[in-house]
Amino acid sequence: MQNPLKLKKIHHVEFWVGNAKQAAYYYRKGFGFNQLAYRGLETGSRDVASYVLQQNKCNFVLTTAINPEHPAADHVRRHGDGVKDIALHVEDADFAFEEAVKRGAKAVFEPKDVIDNYGTVRWAAVHTYGETIHSFISYKNYGGPFLPGFQSAIVPGEETGILLVDHMVGNVELGKMNAWADFYHDVFGFHRFISFDDKDISTEYSALMSIVMSDDSYFVKFPINEPAPGKRKSQIDEYLEAYGSPGVQHIALRVTDVIETVSKLQKNGIEFLRVPDSYYDIVQERVGPIDEPIEKIKQLGILIDKDDEGYLLQIFSKPVEDRPTVFFEIIQRKGSRGFGKGNFKALFEALELEQARRGNL
Repeated sequence: MQNPLKLKKIHHVEFWVGNAKQAAYYYRKGFGFNQLAYRGLETGSRDVASYVLQQNKCNFVLTTAINPEHPAADHVRRHGDGVKDIALHVEDADFAFEEAVKRGAKAVFEPKDVIDNYGTVRWAAVHTYGETIHSFISYKNYGGPFLPGFQSAIVPGEETGILLVDHMVGNVELGKMNAWADFYHDVFGFHRFISFDDKDISTEYSALMSIVMSDDSYFVKFPINEPAPGKRKSQIDEYLEAYGSPGVQHIALRVTDVIETVSKLQKNGIEFLRVPDSYYDIVQERVGPIDEPIEKIKQLGILIDKDDEGYLLQIFSKPVEDRPTVFFEIIQRKGSRGFGKGNFKALFEALELEQARRGNL
């Protein structure tokens, strides 16, 4: 069952936020995105305002409700800022939608033409976990700056080396992980790439389980997490309580030079989790030689892991909202297609320290 929906790539990630103008400024100044396009009152949009941010192949759309009756207003009230749509570029939106529904997906809206002066885009959408959706987008003859309804509104950012979305992690309730893994297998034709249980991802106090679902090209990867029983509240429990439903926990952004990117992000004010310095006492013994200077890696707080195919370097931001919900991972792959299994314990302990500071452990 190879690529039954004729999926090409992640088209964009849309966040529903309380103030899109301010959020766009944050992602430009903090993460180095370029503002590409805009829709709002000035373009004839009476319900929402949206800003399109782009860095290489990574596209974010930040949308806020202008009309208080628009669903985005209630979504932000209940969840805070969060990911609403993981939009997928497909060969044929009609085909992808019909095939997805036939395979068990629930429709959000049926395929429709979305048109402006630049041409036509075909658009449909289905539900996934929580209130998150997947749009299916295919192009007919479109030549605009982004999608119909948007106008060019270029504001350059100082790029930080972000290339693309490496993977996106969804948090679901206890007992639902396998059902959602089956959903991505049955509907999208994804396979179970890697699984982690509570023995892999645990501390003395809390644990989680995870299944990584991937397309055959390994270009689109969706890990699904659920909490595991523990002595105290896990990071997944905390997320589900704060967000109010299942949803996207973090977005991993792939980079070419993690040292350069993280240095710029930290200079821009992005806050990252820190593992204890003792982590670096044995890390080279565990992973072997690496190309990067270990002292710089330690200074920045970057984690290292290896598998049979190579190694990776990764670091995790603190939540970028006031609620402990969405955060980002910065990842550089040096051959490895893994997810940093060797770092899980140190990372979990760092997360628990932050939970304790919030009074949520």
